Amino acid sequence: MGSGPNGLAAAVRLAQAGLRVTVLEAAERPGGGARTSQLTLPGVLHDDCAAFHPTALVSPFLASLGLERFGLRWRWAELDLAHPLDDGRAGVLSRDPARTAASLGAVDARAWRRLFAPVVADAEALNAEVLRPLLHLPRHPFVLARFGVDALQPATWTIRRWQDAPARALFMGVAAHAFGRLDTPLSASIGLMLAATGHAVGWPVAEGGTQAITDALLRVLDSLGGTVRTGVTVTGLGQLPALLGERPDLVLLDTAPDAAVRIVDGGREGARMPPRVRRALARYRYGPAAHKVDFAIRGDVPWTNEDCRRAGALHLGGTAEEIAAAEAATVAGRLADRPFVLVGQQYLADPSRSAGGAGSAGGGSAGRINPLWAYAHVPAGFQGDATEAVVAQIERFAPGFRERIVATHVRTARQMSLYNANYVGGDISAGANSGRQLVFRPRPALDPYALGVPGVYLCSSATPPGGGVHGMCGANAAESALSWLRRQ
Repeated sequence: MGSGPNGLAAAVRLAQAGLRVTVLEAAERPGGGARTSQLTLPGVLHDDCAAFHPTALVSPFLASLGLERFGLRWRWAELDLAHPLDDGRAGVLSRDPARTAASLGAVDARAWRRLFAPVVADAEALNAEVLRPLLHLPRHPFVLARFGVDALQPATWTIRRWQDAPARALFMGVAAHAFGRLDTPLSASIGLMLAATGHAVGWPVAEGGTQAITDALLRVLDSLGGTVRTGVTVTGLGQLPALLGERPDLVLLDTAPDAAVRIVDGGREGARMPPRVRRALARYRYGPAAHKVDFAIRGDVPWTNEDCRRAGALHLGGTAEEIAAAEAATVAGRLADRPFVLVGQQYLADPSRSAGGAGSAGGGSAGRINPLWAYAHVPAGFQGDATEAVVAQIERFAPGFRERIVATHVRTARQMSLYNANYVGGDISAGANSGRQLVFRPRPALDPYALGVPGVYLCSSATPPGGGVHGMCGANAAESALSWLRRQ
């Protein structure tokens, strides 16, 4: 149930094993957070949620599928990420180490290399470890232990390695993808992984939009005989025999934990979640929300810093200290005066998303209408409108941006949760990335995918390894389900 990347990955893995698979999706279009729509103007393509895909390129399961054979094409901007500052400088994350070094200065560039060189060198082995549940017998214990020493630190400690603002802000902005406090243990972990992955493979986009990843997975599933039915809302397991014409051997739920409890306890004879599992999932915590704004703009964003005009992704939050304070306020339930904002210029790598005029990778003509993707971190369930705060943060580093806006589409935190029921309170990470939940999500267990009901498993981003369009939550859950089925 659920056709996000994890639901589709689980379905593909089950179909590969020879099972007859049906995917049930409540929405009219499959994809979950991996969809692309014309949200502002005809012909202008906006990613509805997920936009940049470093984890997709390092996903062992997606790599095994050869999605390029099913129509997926990856595209990269000249620079993967830029983090502008008020003084006109910007820290840059690039697959070219020299480009990153040039933006950080000689002293901080050396310190940056000392931190990331081992992680990048061990990227394949490390990904094989961290894209699984924590409780497993590691194949590369030394690599995992070396990474763990740095990953356990608060992000606010990690930035002490650097003397100047560009490096400190660049790392803190990547760490802020955790949607949480940055002064707590393990808050450096996501920053380390995402930055190292950016150096190793970049932060690419899918040609035609993130929907292209969904479409490729759907083609794989179709080639294996699997089917997808949209517009089907399931409230309890008791509905399944009537919907499918038979009782399924396995049920995998690409849902938030609270929805999994409702569905499992919604009626199948003898299928009730054990109290210990239900209590654990009831304690599962959701994190801050995203307030998403999509712009159609005429031409390009007039960034003050030239590197920002070449970067696919941008982090807008000012200094490392500003970002840490803004994230702390968000977690505490307050909208920061200057919230952390992510901006996507996917059209630089993929001009097919734009409309009108002549365009090419790397930029558009003055008359071209380009999509600009952005969201701000806001408190969980935020009831207000942070659109002006998003515009102000862009204008802060690109004076004159307002004059470029042709059309705007807004999804508030509440609207994000309506768009995708897994985004509880607008939380697009499907769960708070606190220290405990980073390690044990959705609950401490040898098999975190099992729900205590024979044949029923959770496969959403609430399970290891967490958020991202990598499909590993679904693939891991499917392996667990298949292992149980073989024992029957």
